[in-house]
Amino acid sequence: MTESTAVPESVLDSATRTLANVEQVEAHLPELLSLSDPEVLAKLPPLQRAQSLLLLAKATTALFTLRLRCSGIQPDDHPVKTELERLNLYQDKLERFIDLSRAPLRPSTTLNYQAATRFIENSLPDLTPGQRQSMKDVSKREGTRIKYLEKTVQKKRKHQSVQTAAKEFLEKASLELLGDSQGSFKGPLQVDASYKD
Repeated sequence: MTESTAVPESVLDSATRTLANVEQVEAHLPELLSLSDPEVLAKLPPLQRAQSLLLLAKATTALFTLRLRCSGIQPDDHPVKTELERLNLYQDKLERFIDLSRAPLRPSTTLNYQAATRFIENSLPDLTPGQRQSMKDVSKREGTRIKYLEKTVQKKRKHQSVQTAAKEFLEKASLELLGDSQGSFKGPLQVDASYKD
């Protein structure tokens, strides 16, 4: 053989790797085709069933595209291109449904800080430049961590003051109702002198 008719080594290596990959696909193909069994599909939940069917369609289309390329036909010039586009569209739809199934039943409310800041800023025309800057910082979510910490500290202080006030109230109420420890009565629990027993 002359050099002009010899097959380059890189092409032979690629053909050998492709043959090995095709043998691997052939080994796993029965497992993939078992997904198309109606009895197996009936047992799957709807989203998994859709995923299985999409996977089967994509594998079939990929194998057909590979066959076209091996035959020297460009898949971009073949009707299989529209099938690939259609499968991509269905994959996007399926991913949206999967995301929806993972989402909470009631979506949480989120606050658009920038819109809220603009609304507040426009409703309060007499803001000082420092106040306007702090509003802009809040809209950019700067300083929200510090303000959150300040609020939690204030809540703790408020909670502690409520506990202290409740304790003081209970002490005063018990003194007024029961009297002091020396047996004297005050308030509504006084001894009625007209009562003989």
